[in-house]
Amino acid sequence: MRYPLRYAAFEWLKQQKASTDADLMDALNKNGSKCSSDEIDKVLMQLEILGLITVRWVGKDRRRLEVVENLPEDSRERRQ
Repeated sequence: MRYPLRYAAFEWLKQQKASTDADLMDALNKNGSKCSSDEIDKVLMQLEILGLITVRWVGKDRRRLEVVENLPEDSRERRQ
């Protein structure tokens, strides 16, 4: 059974706290996930919509990924 890419990406980002999208792709490819840049974009969008990470552009082709440490009060109440 293949571990879903979204969960693998989020677990790796939680360990790193902050990273770039290129580092994430390299780490996932080393683990045997073999993902493309389109798949990474989709996963990052899903995680950002869920409010688990933030994505910021640091250059023309590079993005900085950060895990959201403190969830806003509204989202905590909805999840319980």
